[in-house]
Amino acid sequence: MEIQENIVNKVASSGLITLNLEDFYHKGERVVYDIVDNLFHGLMLREKDFRAFIKDHDWAQYQDKNVAITCSADAIVPTWAYMLLANKLQPYANEVVFGGLDTLEAVLFTKALSKVNPQDYANERVVVKGCGDIDIPVSAYVEITNLLSPVVKSIMFGEPCSTVPVYKRKD
Repeated sequence: MEIQENIVNKVASSGLITLNLEDFYHKGERVVYDIVDNLFHGLMLREKDFRAFIKDHDWAQYQDKNVAITCSADAIVPTWAYMLLANKLQPYANEVVFGGLDTLEAVLFTKALSKVNPQDYANERVVVKGCGDIDIPVSAYVEITNLLSPVVKSIMFGEPCSTVPVYKRKD
């Protein structure tokens, strides 16, 4: 007796669109510039010394990098110092933010997702992929949900074979 089974890929025929946020990951190197190295006795920034550093530092080393500017010390750092750093980094770096690597990652994803045309997903059932090789910030999941909710039929989180419903439009 011969048994023949037809295997049907229900996921492939479901009409779901999988959106992988890893596709929006900026591959450029991430670096932190900690202004603590410019502090006088680790306590405060001296304008004359800092301006000399700004003038002499090799800013080209930040070419195409993503830079987070921060201060890891509880010190007196005037706002203009961060502005000077940003001004010197801007011609070289891909992105410059104030904060740590988490802030930098959130900004990079926000900028990348701002290029998504929500109308490309109009009336679709979208699965936002939930696991992968890159640590995606929660802010990116919130951003894509905000972008797509007004236009999609539904948003799910996870994998097409195992999803968690997030949003379903009531028709």
